[in-house]
Amino acid sequence: MTLTPFRRLDSRTAVLARPDIDTDQIIPARYLKGTTRTGLGKHLFAGWRYDESGRPRADFPLSRPESRGAQVLVAGANFGCGSSREHAPWALLDYGFRAVISSSIADIFRANALKNGLLPVIVDAATHQVLLASPGARVTIDLESCSLAFADARVSFAIDPFARRCLLEGVDELGFLLAQADAISAHEKENGCGR
Repeated sequence: MTLTPFRRLDSRTAVLARPDIDTDQIIPARYLKGTTRTGLGKHLFAGWRYDESGRPRADFPLSRPESRGAQVLVAGANFGCGSSREHAPWALLDYGFRAVISSSIADIFRANALKNGLLPVIVDAATHQVLLASPGARVTIDLESCSLAFADARVSFAIDPFARRCLLEGVDELGFLLAQADAISAHEKENGCGR
């Protein structure tokens, strides 16, 4: 699958400071009937974003003016916990987010996010607290240098090298392997494989 390459992102932040946001809160199970990645953004955080009549709640953080157009979500600790649900990163991407920043992100969610082109950025507790307290802050995420800059601060973050390469090139794991088809064929020929 071809993804949008991720090299550098300059954006305002939207802040959802709640800790332990699980995948069912990110995209409720009732919206998991499809296998397409589009259209899920309107259901992102549906249990919190909308009232019983389906109207947007004005007090929900993503409804606030400083959150409009933000491509970076700053979330509370332990973001994406719960069940493995690829629909969660799909919903975040379809809504318009390209990255999620937190002090901790669940392993399964982080793996699903990376495979689908959403960058999970884990920062130290002090940086996290500053960002949580600053909705609408301007940040720059540079994947080539693995750095996050905001205000007068600059911090580094870690990412799996292979996942980083795939994000930079805009391919998923299968796309990466398919791009190596000629090299794989040459190696098999050279080593007598495939006979």
